[in-house]
Amino acid sequence: MLLTCFRAALDAVDARHSVAASLRDRPLAGDWHVVAVGKAAAAMAFGALDVLGARVVGGRVIVPAGHLPQGFLPDASALQVLESAHPVPDERSLAAGAELIDYVTGLPLSAQVLCLVSGGASSLVEAPLPGVGLPELQRFNRWALGAGVHIGTVNALRRRLSRLKGGGLAALLGERRAVALMISDVPGDDPRTIGSGLLHAGPDESGVCSKGAALPDDIADICKRADAVRPVAARCRRIPVRMVATLRQACAAAAAAARSQGSEAKIVRIRFAGDAAELGARFARNVLRAPASTVHVWGGESTVRLPDRPGRGGRNQHLALSAALALERAGDGWLLAAGTDGIDGASDDAGALVDAQTCQRGRDAGFDPHVSLAAADSGSFLDASGDLVYTGATLTNVGDLVLGLRRGGDR
Repeated sequence: MLLTCFRAALDAVDARHSVAASLRDRPLAGDWHVVAVGKAAAAMAFGALDVLGARVVGGRVIVPAGHLPQGFLPDASALQVLESAHPVPDERSLAAGAELIDYVTGLPLSAQVLCLVSGGASSLVEAPLPGVGLPELQRFNRWALGAGVHIGTVNALRRRLSRLKGGGLAALLGERRAVALMISDVPGDDPRTIGSGLLHAGPDESGVCSKGAALPDDIADICKRADAVRPVAARCRRIPVRMVATLRQACAAAAAAARSQGSEAKIVRIRFAGDAAELGARFARNVLRAPASTVHVWGGESTVRLPDRPGRGGRNQHLALSAALALERAGDGWLLAAGTDGIDGASDDAGALVDAQTCQRGRDAGFDPHVSLAAADSGSFLDASGDLVYTGATLTNVGDLVLGLRRGGDR
């Protein structure tokens, strides 16, 4: 059942269909250049082509490797695809940033630009400020991925280092007409945070580095160097935005799928955040206290503080293994934790679906759940126990889903 609910959630936030539906509902007149960046960028561009067809007269699509939908033919519509790096930027990210700047600034002032942005854009396209090179960007991103830092803080710092983020792309567009369609993976669906705010300036963040006492010295130094050369931000014009797919929609679809199978469903409206292990134990307790056959639905994004040499896995697998320990103690329940993008940290899996026997299956294969959690090696444990969930790249990205169920229904 939980896998069926998860699939329904993915279908509800399908990037191609979401963009096409928005453009059919609120049509755009004339010809358009497309600028698409993010994990869902190619699928979003595909949706734009479904509706606009030959009225797409050119563009750039920047995606991670392996994120092109089947049947997508960019050359036939004058779109150029650039495959870039995720989650840590590399030379491709800088090349994509330079290409994007050249493309946008080379458009005539009369051009209309359709901007398609989804999560993952932050590492895919970059143009750092002078004095911040690729080694500094990579050091910052590796630290951010492993330090358990809230995504809002990470994106605020990313904006400080970049010519493109914090409204930088909007400034390059100048007075050209632009419309943005976005798929949100951030709290509050804030366009200033999606893709670290390519099209929207963030709030005054002048104190982010100076107040960040917990920042390592080298990260604080990178921020200060960027501050020293950052130009005074020009007033950024407001680009109209449509949110075409959100975590709220995914949660609602998962709950509807549960009800269609005869279960009750409870959506927890508050977006979750914080330590994955603590959340996993808490979610399991909530599931176990609920009436049988009630599906709990949570959406959000957890964090994991990684050891120096982490193993295989990601935040959803970490959360799921922690939950499995609590389910084992009660001898009851199932919990699924997975990323809607189909990617979970240092693995090719979306997450895991665990039950009260997960830990014993892993032990039978020679693993210790506590040791695996401490080593951030939940993926190896859950592979041995047979509980990983693999979807491949889903070509969308609205955050993470956690679904829980007590006995009385099928997994």
